[in-house]
Amino acid sequence: MTTRTAGCATRAELSRVIRRLARDHGLDPVLRGRLVLSAAEVAAEAVRTAEGTSVTWSFEPDRSARGSGRGELTVTLRTARPPAPRSLRELPLPADTVHGLDVVWRLPARAAAPGPGGGPGPGGGSVNGSGPADDGALADEELRAVMARADALTAEHRRLKDELEETNSGVLALYVQLDERDEQLRTAHGQTLRELEDALRPSPLEVAGLELAVHYEPAGTDAPTGGDLYDWFVLPDGTVHITIVDALGHGVTSTRSALNVTHAVRTLALEGHHLQSIVARTDEILLPFDRSVMATVLLARVHPATGELRVANGSHPPALLLREDGTARYLEARGRGIGFPMPGSDRLVSERLAPGDLLLLYTDGLTESRRNPIEGEKRLIEAARLHRGRPTEDIPGAIAGDMHTVILHPDDTLALAVRLTGG
Repeated sequence: MTTRTAGCATRAELSRVIRRLARDHGLDPVLRGRLVLSAAEVAAEAVRTAEGTSVTWSFEPDRSARGSGRGELTVTLRTARPPAPRSLRELPLPADTVHGLDVVWRLPARAAAPGPGGGPGPGGGSVNGSGPADDGALADEELRAVMARADALTAEHRRLKDELEETNSGVLALYVQLDERDEQLRTAHGQTLRELEDALRPSPLEVAGLELAVHYEPAGTDAPTGGDLYDWFVLPDGTVHITIVDALGHGVTSTRSALNVTHAVRTLALEGHHLQSIVARTDEILLPFDRSVMATVLLARVHPATGELRVANGSHPPALLLREDGTARYLEARGRGIGFPMPGSDRLVSERLAPGDLLLLYTDGLTESRRNPIEGEKRLIEAARLHRGRPTEDIPGAIAGDMHTVILHPDDTLALAVRLTGG
């Protein structure tokens, strides 16, 4: 390994020495230009104050690649004062190490071939002297290399930009397609859910002397069904039977439980079972098949011709009776629901409706939205009185709107109104 040193009093001299030794060791013109600029920046203060600098360089062959001429070029620049750390971080070619006054670069290179004139590089020309490859030509070569690199980067940037624009266009088109597909899915989903909701509802009843209306509101917007269901039908004697069910839970699972209850009740009622026995009999029928079923049940029967009303209850909120004159009271019928201990209705509550009287059947989502059922029952009476003058079909929704101005406990809500018209 041969080590050489050259003193440099000016920036031009320093640049010439660095440029030629870099050329002689086959450094890429871009890398060579970075090394020249970095050395000039490190030595700028020393040159300005005429303190002088020196450059030492050596080449260590790569012993693993004998005969290839490849190895490592070490360039050490010594100045009269330590370089500023900040300036070292901002060099075009950062130094590998800094030892006191020495700034060191280690670069992959090739061995310099001695040429005529004592220079270390091919074609002659010493480091400090002139030669066929003068400084201007070397600087031009570095500039051309940098420009070529810049042009290549510009072309690559343009290519990437075009690809990005094309990709963005494709992504935008994909988003549009996805949005259209999502809209189609939402439309189809909504249609399916509406059809499901319609399928769960009993057919409208047209009964002379009686008006019925219902309002249903699920706890969540993702499904129109829950555990709150109703059923109505006319018995052979002309009596209208109404079932209100509130199954434990939310969503489709609770809907299935509620459907099982309403179907069992309908079957028992049409078979002629006594109203007071139906809750207990429904429990006996369902629990052997699904012991997870838990539901509150309210059963009401109204005879349109006579106004006779009978109510059975299994753990459900009581029905509200609002007379034509505004008098209101809850019809308390004690009992326990499906899946509860000792299920069944303890007794029946009997009343006689007069024309204009309003019967309101509901689930606890109507009165417990503020987590206070007692206060909710008081508010329900006020809302029923406020809206009883409306057409029957509008009453359940109007009452629910008043009851749900504040919702602290979201739950499925069902409200069903029955009005005796006497027609």
